[in-house]
This record gives sequence, structure tokens and C-alpha cells, in this order.
Amino acid sequence: MVKRKIIKIDDETCTGCGVCIPNCPEGALQLIDDKARLISDLFCDGLGACIGECPEGAISIEEREAEPYDERKVMANIVKQGTNTIKAHLAHLKDHNQDEFYNQAVDYLKEQNIDVPQEEDPQCGCHTEAPLQCGCPGSAVQDLREEKTSSDETAAALRAVSRLQNWPVQITLVPPSAPYFQNADLLITADCAPFAYPSFHSDFLKDKVLVIGCPKLDEVEFYKEKLAAIFSQNSIKSITIVHMEVPCCFGLRKLVDDAIKASGKDISLKTIVIGIQGDILEEI
Repeated sequence: MVKRKIIKIDDETCTGCGVCIPNCPEGALQLIDDKARLISDLFCDGLGACIGECPEGAISIEEREAEPYDERKVMANIVKQGTNTIKAHLAHLKDHNQDEFYNQAVDYLKEQNIDVPQEEDPQCGCHTEAPLQCGCPGSAVQDLREEKTSSDETAAALRAVSRLQNWPVQITLVPPSAPYFQNADLLITADCAPFAYPSFHSDFLKDKVLVIGCPKLDEVEFYKEKLAAIFSQNSIKSITIVHMEVPCCFGLRKLVDDAIKASGKDISLKTIVIGIQGDILEEI
């Protein structure tokens, strides 16, 4: 046995709805006796794809002694489920930077003479079949490189202190019942903003609980439901939204407004708009 991260299911909280089952392509979960069960340590990669799908917040990740994860045994189970499941599993590994497991999975497919599914180009999201290089203003390519001065390099050399207080941070993955949401000042930010604004941690994140998402590329209706559940189940003191100046980012404010209305709560709301050059353009 080795000590590693693996999912944990709270029997008392689990209602046996089964929503988590299809979101575990590895086949580590099954519905047994009206409860979701982890059937094998070696099938669970501990990355938590199932966590964001549990409407009751019954699934978490713990670190304990468990059988080592076995990618080859997982693949033997996955190939039986068809091409779409193979694609979902490979994408899952790539999204979590699990290069070693990804390579093992591809090697297994090649050994079994099974075609490796090709990755699809990301879609624009502007109601067109064109890829991201489209006419959407938010996707316009801009080269922001410039010659750095010596003072810039000196400042960059000073390591900033992380202000992150919670994990996970992606809206899809956070359970509404997470204890850190109680009495929290919540920071909801578009995925790109922390990369554009250099002092994101010190200026925005300090003393706040963070959730992130992309109102253009992700499922907006699911986000509304998840945020409404967070707002209704917890005492949220305030909400700060940080998003980029590009048009597709402005949907984040409406998304949060709708979620607040759905929750029936009255929560203080502030919006900060960040320019592509890294400056604050507007505070509402």
C-alpha cells in the first residue's frame, strides 16, 4: 500500500442519485445498495472529476493508504465502454497534466491496435462552427510582449505570497456545502484575469474565498445552479467579480446576478474589469 489522494464518499450525505457515476470514466464508482461506492482503489486517480457532479457535496478527496492507481487496468475497463469514454478519459488526464498516465493510456491503445481518438479543436462559442481564430473580439490575437527593464526583472524576482484559502477553485468542482463558504467574502473571477493582473493575490484574493470559471467556454446554466446553491446554503457576506474587458467576459456579471436572484438572498456585489494590459479599467 502507498499513501495517496483518493476520493471519499460520505454515506450519510449520499442520496444515491448516481449523478457522479458517468463522470468517472475510470469505472471507480458504482451504485450499490442505493449509495455511490468506490469499488477499487486502483481505479481511482484521485483527481476528483466526480466531485463537481455531486449535488449533495458527498464526495471529497482524502489522503490515505490505498492501492496504487493502475492506468493499464483502467484502460482495459475503459475500452469496453467505447470511443467516447476513451476520449473523455484522455481529456481528463490531459486537463490535470497527468502526462505519465496519458502516455501509458496511449501506449495501451496502440498495443491493442485501437485508434487513439484525435482531439477536437476548441469551438469559438460565438454560435459558429469556426475554431477560436474567429471574429469574436474576445479571441482577437494580441502580442503583449515588450522589452523588460532591469527594475521589472528585480520586482519579478521577489516571490509573491499566495493568498489562496480554498481548494478546489473551479466552479464545476467546488461543493456548495464546503465549510469555507460560510461567512465568506467571495471572489468570483474569470479564468484569464489572474494571468493578466500581476498583483491578483495581494489586491483581490487576500481574505477572500475564490471560485473561477469561463462564461464563454463553460456551461452557463450549470454555473448559475451551482452558484445559486452556494449562495442559498451559506451566509455569503459579499461578492466581488473580477473579469476581463473582452465582451465574452461580461456575461459573468449577469450570471452571478441571476444566481443571487435564484438564491433569494440579498448579497453585496462589486465588479472589477481588468484590461488586457493588466490595469483596472472599471469598478462598479
